[in-house]
Amino acid sequence: MSETFLLRVADRVLNRPLLILQEKLALITQVLSGRIGVEGIGLPESSRFVGDASETDGAGRQVGKLPYRRTAEGTGVITITGSLVNRGAWIGAQSGMTSYEGIAHQIASAVRDRKVRNILLDIDSPGGEAVGAMETAAMVRKAREEKPVYAMVNGMAASAAYAIASGAKAIFSTQSGVSGSIGVVLMHADYSRAVDRAGITPTLIHAGAHKVDGNPYTPLSTGVKDDLQAEVDRYYALFLNAVATGRGRRLSAKAARATEARTFIGQAAQDAGLVDGIGDFAGLLDQLSKSSAASMKKRTSNMSLNMHDDNDIATARAEGRKEGLIEGEKTGREAGYLEGKADGVKEGYEAGALEGRRMGAEDERARIKAILSHAEAKGREASATHLALNTPMSVEDVTGALSGLAKTSSIAARASETITPVAGSEHVPAENMQPGAVPWSSIADKLNAETQRRPGVAR
Repeated sequence: MSETFLLRVADRVLNRPLLILQEKLALITQVLSGRIGVEGIGLPESSRFVGDASETDGAGRQVGKLPYRRTAEGTGVITITGSLVNRGAWIGAQSGMTSYEGIAHQIASAVRDRKVRNILLDIDSPGGEAVGAMETAAMVRKAREEKPVYAMVNGMAASAAYAIASGAKAIFSTQSGVSGSIGVVLMHADYSRAVDRAGITPTLIHAGAHKVDGNPYTPLSTGVKDDLQAEVDRYYALFLNAVATGRGRRLSAKAARATEARTFIGQAAQDAGLVDGIGDFAGLLDQLSKSSAASMKKRTSNMSLNMHDDNDIATARAEGRKEGLIEGEKTGREAGYLEGKADGVKEGYEAGALEGRRMGAEDERARIKAILSHAEAKGREASATHLALNTPMSVEDVTGALSGLAKTSSIAARASETITPVAGSEHVPAENMQPGAVPWSSIADKLNAETQRRPGVAR
């Protein structure tokens, strides 16, 4: 195998923060130290036993090749295998590596494909480079806003591979599947003693004090080691944030950190909140196919052009209280069925009801404001307030009713604002009067006095 190839692999492994299992890292370094070559260059391939990678026209003739496999029911299967690298057009499937740019291309293509109704990430990877992993996870999260995206730990989803899986709507694992390894590792190889024994004295001529930090010909200084640790810590923080953003309440950044980069198998991964259900690839694909077929049938009967059968409570926000409850229930049932969560229906109801109540409250405030500010309410404030607050009458009905009522005189209105009489005559005993109330005779005196002061009134 060419030295150039091995140098490229080494450049991606040494002195770089990696989101990869330590055991896999050790294996790679053994391969490099033994100068073992890798045959074959090509694009990473999806599972050859599921779906079809050919694009056909209306007559069934092949007109192109898909970068993923697509089932007849509309599930796009994207396989993620081997160690992960950021840029890797030169990396082939036979090398056991997959590039982030290849994954991103497949996801973007599946989102654009009108025949794809949901996306399944088929993952068997120990992780890989830190650079590019978070961007790929973010792309998965963005894709799930357009179409449902699910991840299957079909063997292993560790480190960078788990970061990618965390962006999916739900993660499922086989019983023996390995998930987790939420951590970062950086390896420095010090060849200084070996070089010295070989009688070789490397001399690094450089400009910039840190240009040759971490070179393999000198031991790490304390300062350089601290700098590399700080770099690892920054990637670790990005990793935790990506997981928390994708998983939400199911796995917070604090909970992810508490795993201390451990790996979890099958049910243990579900108990720790890393995955949402245990099953097998064929079973999950069958459930997704049924879901796609059912939603397609419903859309066809409704003549709807909506390509997405899972927008959570988007319809609830658009339709209001009643539609919010309906959409919340539907979304909750779907999530509970696919993710195996008993509280799916409850969460959907709560989300829809909450949004419905909020929109209902906004509508009610708008109704009251429209009534009280209407021209017909002027001079009839008491009646308008009563009808607005104590009846469900519309703005039109209330203003229509107000138009038939006499307006309160300005003098009486001012008097009613400052004086609180009690029912009865001026002969009500003082001890029986309400606090702040005055006899009706006092009201009459006040109104007479006010009338006498008005211009144009005979005295």
